Amino acid sequence: MRGHPGIRRGRDLTEINVISDGAILIRGGILAEVGPSRRVENLAEARDAIEINAAGRVVIPGFVDAHTHLASPPPGIQPSEGESAVRALHAATGHRLEARSRICLEAMARHGTTTVEVKSAGGLVEGIESKLLRVLHTLLSDPLDLVPTFFFRLPSGNLAECLGTTEHLAADLLPKIGRRGVVRFADVRWQGDPAALPCLERYLQVAGQLHFDLKIHADGPNSRTAVDVAIRRKVSSIDHLEHLDPADAKRVGEAGLTVVLVPSASLTETRTAPARQLIESGAAVALGSNFNLSHSPMLSMQTVMALACGRMAMTFEESLTAATINGAYALGCGDSVGSLEPGKAADLLILNAGHYLDLGQSLGTNLVYMTVKRGRVIYKEADVGPLPNDEIASGF
Repeated sequence: MRGHPGIRRGRDLTEINVISDGAILIRGGILAEVGPSRRVENLAEARDAIEINAAGRVVIPGFVDAHTHLASPPPGIQPSEGESAVRALHAATGHRLEARSRICLEAMARHGTTTVEVKSAGGLVEGIESKLLRVLHTLLSDPLDLVPTFFFRLPSGNLAECLGTTEHLAADLLPKIGRRGVVRFADVRWQGDPAALPCLERYLQVAGQLHFDLKIHADGPNSRTAVDVAIRRKVSSIDHLEHLDPADAKRVGEAGLTVVLVPSASLTETRTAPARQLIESGAAVALGSNFNLSHSPMLSMQTVMALACGRMAMTFEESLTAATINGAYALGCGDSVGSLEPGKAADLLILNAGHYLDLGQSLGTNLVYMTVKRGRVIYKEADVGPLPNDEIASGF
């Protein structure tokens, strides 16, 4: 994925720059050299290196999941059960939430994700948000790099109630979160209600003044309004866009916006985001899993890429770029992760694949043989076979 600095658009999405018979030299968790095996192996520094033999396999950058709801209620609670979700998160201890989140992050690592955006619960209950943000702080780089986002669900109901909640958030909770310095992004969910537009504008105004980078979560109808606001506010990304029409897709591209598409949403919706029109109009496209324990428990970026190709008509090269380097730039860390280039973190995957296109032909199969994070092997595929009784007992 080496190339010019910056997020990829248009034809650049297809330029993945494969190195046949390549090698990588890692020093101190950083990529020191990347190139043909003959050149890298002959370097003096390589002579005493620990060798990982990846012959016959494909090596790619670790996946960057640019849209998740890791801080979600436990399984079995549907999105419509708002009060049940609040009670479940209130009742859970920080220790329990951390343990549950770590299980999910470890599963992501096994499927090749090395950097992941994580949203808070929705912003309506300060105690829950504070607890979740403390949990996320303890998980920032173990085992994966987390990019925390404060997520605000605009409250439904009358305008006065919506504005009241937004003003309270703007005056109290957002400044507190800003002072803690853990959260980079402020996201807001737009569901298409024109009456909520003043709340949307006010939230983004205050978040911008507090130096948060801005996102809009546009999974509802009336996407044109979300696009208008995204262009005016110069947001870091606008996500979902299942209801975007081709004319507005062209406006998104012409404005140079970054969009994060979540193909898993098309499994429960009749509409899909117009990925082809967005790419051809010049938009920068990244991918996210939309992982949510309660109603969207998909965490494999391999599956996300396959869905992007099968349901959104993206090419495999475009989906690979969107799941690595473009995801990294969408999260503000493209200068350090997302591609295999000297000077970047040694976040990479070794795949049980003889060609990179095998990823697009293996829906439902985890092809990750090894996950390396900052130069350390954090996951390696194990053999299938009977375990000794003492090993079984130690696991329970």
